[in-house]
Amino acid sequence: MRSVAVVVQPGFAPFEFGLACEAFGLDRTDDGVPNFDFRIVSPDPGVVPSNIGFSINVERGLDAAEDADILVLAPIPRERWGAVDVRVLDLVRRVHARGAWLLSVCSGSFVLADSGVLDGRRATTHWRYAPLMARMYPRIEVDPDVLYVQSDNIITSAGTAAGLDACLHLLRQELGAELTNRIARRMVVAPQRDGGQAQFIASPLPVDTSLSLAPVTEWMLQNLDADLPVERLAARAHMSPRTFARRFKADFGATPAAWLARQRLLHAQRLLEETDLGLDRIAAECGFGSAAVLRQNFARTMGLTPTSYRARFSCTDAETAASGVDVERTPIAV
Repeated sequence: MRSVAVVVQPGFAPFEFGLACEAFGLDRTDDGVPNFDFRIVSPDPGVVPSNIGFSINVERGLDAAEDADILVLAPIPRERWGAVDVRVLDLVRRVHARGAWLLSVCSGSFVLADSGVLDGRRATTHWRYAPLMARMYPRIEVDPDVLYVQSDNIITSAGTAAGLDACLHLLRQELGAELTNRIARRMVVAPQRDGGQAQFIASPLPVDTSLSLAPVTEWMLQNLDADLPVERLAARAHMSPRTFARRFKADFGATPAAWLARQRLLHAQRLLEETDLGLDRIAAECGFGSAAVLRQNFARTMGLTPTSYRARFSCTDAETAASGVDVERTPIAV
């Protein structure tokens, strides 16, 4: 991966556009990160207005993106959904045909959908727009409940910060975990949020902090290797199992079992990246019981085996340990 092009069109969203600039456009060679040939392109070079009252001057046309290794589609305004500039659609199809990466942020997924490259694939967008996307493009399996989705060389992401998660996810595959962790640390963000996390929590967190389930989840994270049925968790929270399950779903957007399974998987990812432990030991520490169960869960969720994941993302050298990257178990709301 050497070059990245971001397509901006009139009415673009500055924050989401800025995420791509932050992830791919800055020179981080002093941190040992390769510098990308970063290009901002537009169908009509010149002044391109944003959706909040200011404009940017884009000097390059779409031809500058023809050989890009990654093509990023910034969000477009609602009136353009289903009516994307045909020049952009043709570019997307050509880039896809030659096997380059396509990455959309928020409503940029409507550009990919309009081009047809998402037909027969799973994809996501901002949860507010997902139902409309599903109606407009019935051949796409729209998942409104995740941060980002990868389907081969196409990544679609939800709104706002989820776009940065998607960028980091792509960088991990191209640069590996160690360099991506350096990039994330410079941006002061978590190096990885799993794409399967929920986009939002439907119910607000409880106002009365004395009722918070945080002590229980912290205890769960410290005991991932233990058997943690809902009855045991409920007893620790001094609730009935039914009340605990309902409160947990309201606070974290997932059932206790689903939340726990994802935290175990995330911890397995960390151990595969940062240690040389065998699969049996990792399975035991993460609560999967056996290497076979770990392989089954890992492959189903990640799309590759633990061994393949370690080969791709391992960063066990001393430089990583000295970099100061935080590897503590941190709960993530799913």
